[in-house]
Amino acid sequence: MMLPAPLSALARRLPERPPAMALAAALNVALCTGLLSRAALEPLAGRTVRLEARDTGTGVSVTLGPRGFAAARRGSADVTIRAEVRDFLALALRREDPDTLFFTRRLVIEGDTELGLVAKNALDAIDRDRLPLPLRRRA
Repeated sequence: MMLPAPLSALARRLPERPPAMALAAALNVALCTGLLSRAALEPLAGRTVRLEARDTGTGVSVTLGPRGFAAARRGSADVTIRAEVRDFLALALRREDPDTLFFTRRLVIEGDTELGLVAKNALDAIDRDRLPLPLRRRA
């Protein structure tokens, strides 16, 4: 399901930095609360991960530094993960398996695919029972 053209056009005009900062903040909360393992994410240190939504034509880039995640400047990413917004949401809510999306070409990983696997495995390792209650209800 694609977004209507007017919404996609509007989304492409919005600045990338605010949503990238929001993603970095959410990832940092997950790190601080132990939902994400810093050790498991160590291969991402100093590298840029880009998430792109095909249906909106938008994307965000983050990098992992000594103090946690931060929004990264748009440019070359070490790994780019592409999917539609609904597929990213399904992954986040654990309604879809990343391998299924990958093999059906709904999820595309370009660049350093090993980094993409590090990110995928770290997210897969999150204990659903430790998620905040509103997210557990949706998962």
